[in-house]
Amino acid sequence: MPNMQLTKTPAKEQDPKARAKNFKEVSSCYTEEEALNEAQRCLNCKNKPCVSGCPVGVRIPEFIEKIREGCISEAYDIIKTTNGLPAVCGRVCPQESQCESKCVRGIKGEPVGIGRLERFCADYMADKASAPEKPQPNGHRVAIVGSGPSGLSCASDLAKLGYEVTVFEAFHTAGGVLMYGIPEFRLPKATVQREIDGLKALGVKVETDMVIGKILSVDELFDDGFEAVFIGTGAGLPNFMGIPGESLVGVFSANEYLTRTNLMKAYLDDYDTPIAKSSKVAVVGGGNVAMDAARSALRLGADKVYIVYRRSADEMPARREEVHHAGEEGIEFKYLTNPTEILDDGNGRVKGLKCVKMELTEPDQSGRRGVRPIENSEFEIEADAVIMAIGTSPNPLIRSTTPGLETNRRGCFIVDENMLTSREGVYAGGDAVTGAATVILAMGAGKQAAKAIDEYIKNK
Repeated sequence: MPNMQLTKTPAKEQDPKARAKNFKEVSSCYTEEEALNEAQRCLNCKNKPCVSGCPVGVRIPEFIEKIREGCISEAYDIIKTTNGLPAVCGRVCPQESQCESKCVRGIKGEPVGIGRLERFCADYMADKASAPEKPQPNGHRVAIVGSGPSGLSCASDLAKLGYEVTVFEAFHTAGGVLMYGIPEFRLPKATVQREIDGLKALGVKVETDMVIGKILSVDELFDDGFEAVFIGTGAGLPNFMGIPGESLVGVFSANEYLTRTNLMKAYLDDYDTPIAKSSKVAVVGGGNVAMDAARSALRLGADKVYIVYRRSADEMPARREEVHHAGEEGIEFKYLTNPTEILDDGNGRVKGLKCVKMELTEPDQSGRRGVRPIENSEFEIEADAVIMAIGTSPNPLIRSTTPGLETNRRGCFIVDENMLTSREGVYAGGDAVTGAATVILAMGAGKQAAKAIDEYIKNK
């Protein structure tokens, strides 16, 4: 019997005041009853518009139908045919601009909570799913450089085809941005590790503390017998504004701040990771990374946290859910505000942020509105820490040590429609190609590359 309620079945959340002081997950997983209730909102449309909005092509109406039938294990198996990281995607995918944006139920009301149902299946099966069967080896070897979402997705698909896959990770822990970038309160690290362990059960080898371009070059990987290489090294090089004061003590890139917090566990008392305990923090930027940094600063003990963004709320690229949660937790948004200088307290430390008010201009040919400063509108924000979250670019190490590997002016690898770079047998995907984007788009690129690598090796 269809459930024709106009709104999603709500997911329980921690009280904002309580959660602003801890790193526990904000939202709870659906119960079986809640999942069934939400699954019954799905109309099981004949043309499946939601699937067209998913970068990895999850068979959405099929897995939801299985939930409706009470067959959670089968629903999970359907998701896993195209998505190797369902517990991750169910939590951090921007479903509202992808699968759920295509949902027919969203025309008159809210779309079906596809992400919440995907998370339910993954969490429900966390301690019930049997180890995957290792496929018959096909005798071919592929190297994956980087263990973020694109690398893990590529590794998963190739392993299922029988390839001997080795993932090389520069850090001491696999997971890439899933481990170092996204905070525990949005994506528990145990959840990520569980997904990685599932890949290892498929036969994927993971070598950590391996900086490709330094310890081994891409060419040396081929010399070692790998027949193709996929580069999924992300975009970990932080951008700065180039304004006065960026070298002061108390200025962080969001990457450094989040890596210390997440991967190096600065939020736990039994770890010795140093991180500044600031009282007033200004985070510059308007994306998900800015939200993650601001909400982490609050949980690390800041009394006041600001988001400083040069455009309006309507242009802010962060997920609406993250903005909503940040506001609930007491973070103050300074829209149409642009920093011009980070102020020195006289001892080389941050004491504030000098800003100018901005105004939107008419839309350009692309429809995007520009911004310009308003004369005589300068003001200061008191702060003892400033976190820059204004984007990242790929690390230059691999491109500088791999002859013939072409990149664009932003340092991103140039690839064709099959994710093939300018070097034969070398493929790339994710943020290393697009610049900073979403987890699911990176996974889609990894899947596309795996398909192309399989064709390349077969026809070699």
